[in-house]
Amino acid sequence: MKALTYYNLGYSQDDVSGILINKHRINVPRRTISSWIKKYSNICTFGRLRNEAKKLYLPQNMISSRTFEHRQVYLYKLHNAKLTLLEEHLSRSQDYQHLCTFLQSIIHNDTFPHHLFLHNTDQPEQDASQPLLRSSQLKLELLPVIEKRKENLANDLALLGLEVARRNMERHEQIQEFMLINDSSTIACEVPVYLTAEHIRYFRETGFKLSLTEKDAPVTGHIDFVQVRNGFIHILDYKPEARKINPVSQLTIYALALASHTKLPLKLFKCAWFDEKDYFEFYPLHCVYPKYSIRR
Repeated sequence: MKALTYYNLGYSQDDVSGILINKHRINVPRRTISSWIKKYSNICTFGRLRNEAKKLYLPQNMISSRTFEHRQVYLYKLHNAKLTLLEEHLSRSQDYQHLCTFLQSIIHNDTFPHHLFLHNTDQPEQDASQPLLRSSQLKLELLPVIEKRKENLANDLALLGLEVARRNMERHEQIQEFMLINDSSTIACEVPVYLTAEHIRYFRETGFKLSLTEKDAPVTGHIDFVQVRNGFIHILDYKPEARKINPVSQLTIYALALASHTKLPLKLFKCAWFDEKDYFEFYPLHCVYPKYSIRR
C-alpha cells in the first residue's frame, strides 16, 4: 500500500524501491512494485492522471496541508494536481471554479474564522464560553429521503487504506491519505465548514425546511472527503460499521455548509457514508426542500 502511494505521488518505481528501503527497511524489487501497480490499477484510478499530474507538480508538492486546532487537531489536505486538472478540464464551468477557489482559500487565507470552531461567538448575545454546535451532534427534522445502498470504489479503497492503519485511532487518517493520493476523484480531506446565522436565514427564507434557527449558529464540522465525479460534488464520511448508523442529518448539514461557502445550488451535491463493506448515498436537497417532495 505504501508503494502504491509513493508511486502515485509521482515517484518513479526505482525511487519507490529506494524509499521502501530507507524508510521501512524492506527491499522490494522494481518488478514487484510494477506488478502491484498493475494489480491494483482498477482501484487506484489516479494512475490514469499520474502522467499529467507529474508535469504540474513534484512529488513533494503534490499535496498541500494545513493543521487546525479546532478543539482537537484536524489535518486538512488538498490534492493540488487534481484541483489544477479539474480547473483546466472544466474551465467553462463556474460551479467547479467556485469549489476550487474555496478549497484553496482554506490553505492560503489567513482570515479563516477558526474562532467559530471553538465557541459560539456568531451571536453577539451569546456567552462566548458556550460550547458550539457540531454537525455530528445535531439531529435535524428532515423530509423523507431514500438512501441507496450501492457498490463503490470507496469500499475497496477503504479496505486497502486499513492495511496501513496499525491502530483503530489511525483508521480515518490512513484511509484519507490513501484515497486522496490513489483515487482519481478525491480532491480534499478534513474540509472545515460552518453554517452561520446568515446562511441559515438564507435557506429558511428561500423555502428550505430547516429545523435549525439563527440562534443555533454557528454549526461547524469537518468533511472527511470531498470528491468531484459524474457532474456532482460528493461529500463522503467514513463510518466504521456503516450499516448500523444513519448520519443523514450530519451529512446534510455538511452539504448545506459547503453549498453556502461555494455559492452553489444544493442540487449539485450528493452525500454518502461508507466503510470497507457498505456504501449508502442520498441527495441532501431531498431532505430539506419540500417543493421537490411535492413534485415527486
